[in-house]
Amino acid sequence: MNLYIGGYGPGIVTPGGELTRLASPSFLAAHPTLPVLYAVGELARGWLTALSIAEGGLRPLAERSSEGHSPCHVAVHPSGELLAVANYGDGTASVHRLDPRGAFTGEPIVLRHEGTGPVADRQECSHAHQAVFHEDVLHVTDLGTDEIRRYALDGTPLEPITLPPGTGPRHMVVDGSRLYVVGELDGAVHVLEGDGRTASAPASRAEGPNQPSHLDLAGGLLYVGNRGPDTVSVLRADDLTHVAEVPSGGRWPRHFAIGGEFMYVANQHSGTVAVFALEAGVPAPTGQAYEVESPACVLIR
Repeated sequence: MNLYIGGYGPGIVTPGGELTRLASPSFLAAHPTLPVLYAVGELARGWLTALSIAEGGLRPLAERSSEGHSPCHVAVHPSGELLAVANYGDGTASVHRLDPRGAFTGEPIVLRHEGTGPVADRQECSHAHQAVFHEDVLHVTDLGTDEIRRYALDGTPLEPITLPPGTGPRHMVVDGSRLYVVGELDGAVHVLEGDGRTASAPASRAEGPNQPSHLDLAGGLLYVGNRGPDTVSVLRADDLTHVAEVPSGGRWPRHFAIGGEFMYVANQHSGTVAVFALEAGVPAPTGQAYEVESPACVLIR
């Protein structure tokens, strides 16, 4: 297992200290079959970089525009033939075809969007936050318009999923007919069933403001990072009942990754990636942490 950490520092780093210099690689994704990683460059003029995994580190393979402002998330289709990116700054999503080497090829499909929400200082325009492929449909969370935008793989718009005003959907995870999405603005976890039923629960039990960041599923449990309380919550996936809430090991847990019996939490404002052992599914601190400047994403490959 290899660990790669992206963020707002000088580039992509590994726990061993290897550094691949890139500008603001705030999110990373791996090709499903090839030794290739992808990084966004979260800049006003957004970029995508493909990197080959080789002995001695990462090697540049290809790069191109993300077609938008401040890309913050990238994902690869399970076929390995398509890549999607969400540009937070202007709400644009884009789809890029990949060649047999994992490099970009052809013209991208650019998916622009407009709209606003009731939270004036955060929802003044569309803000695409995450792109997820599921059953050959591209799902894009839009924090600015309280929607989960949906597209066919050729870019044809499908009916969006609309969330309550002021939700601010950030990240999501799909499990069969269930879609779990965390609201950055309302501080809640929402579950959408295939039959249209919905449920929600607070992401944190701590007092004070909370801006949840990332969520993931493992072993029937739902994990949520909470910025503000600086905790990781554990909920039962079937009914969102509370299991535990533990300190994240630093400040502003922006992202985490689960690998085997361990969880790695990127605490952006304290410059650490804290390591937890999962004991009966609950994160327990190991006392180990990696010092990384402004970490924003952990990728296990």
